[in-house]
Amino acid sequence: MKKSLNILLMSLLCLLTAGTVVSCSESEDEEANEFYNWKERNDAFWLTLEDSLSRGGTAWRKIKSFTKDPTTAGANTDYIYVRVLETGEEMGSPLYTDTVRVSYRGRLIPTQPYHLDGYVFDQTYRDDFDWLTAGVTNAVTSSFVDGFTTALMYMHIGDCWRVYIPYQLGYRSTAKNSIPAYSTLIFDMALVDYWQPRTVKQPFAARGK
Repeated sequence: MKKSLNILLMSLLCLLTAGTVVSCSESEDEEANEFYNWKERNDAFWLTLEDSLSRGGTAWRKIKSFTKDPTTAGANTDYIYVRVLETGEEMGSPLYTDTVRVSYRGRLIPTQPYHLDGYVFDQTYRDDFDWLTAGVTNAVTSSFVDGFTTALMYMHIGDCWRVYIPYQLGYRSTAKNSIPAYSTLIFDMALVDYWQPRTVKQPFAARGK
């Protein structure tokens, strides 16, 4: 009887030890994944931007998406948050149907120890941004995700902004190429020029920027 009891206790100990090892292993695997708990981490990151907005003065702007009802306050994820890096001309902004010439670098939220400044998933230029040498893309304002389009519709030529887009105004719950689902999108973007369809404008760089 005593021998049987010892065997039972030993078996229980082995099971508990195995469970602990499996649990630790699963936890380590999670933390080894750059994007573990990604939705929760992006939700938490978005909440911290409210503090930056309240302490940032005129350098920060909060702009409601053009897709949302302008007569109600809505949720904080109905907005993009903007850090103004450089101010351009104080006249005119692209319409939804206009063509824009824009430079940008798109990143995800910072992840340690992988990408401390955020993983770069797309960019038209490398190194530091420069008006005369940075690469550009031409596209219709409406061809981007809602948050990016919203920013363009408030920018003036020569503006350079850091734009924070909640996943609700980005790719939402869908993964897109190297962008995981539920990703906050962070763009350093500069509006170089814009024009209406079938209208040719003199390039902004040639106008002296």
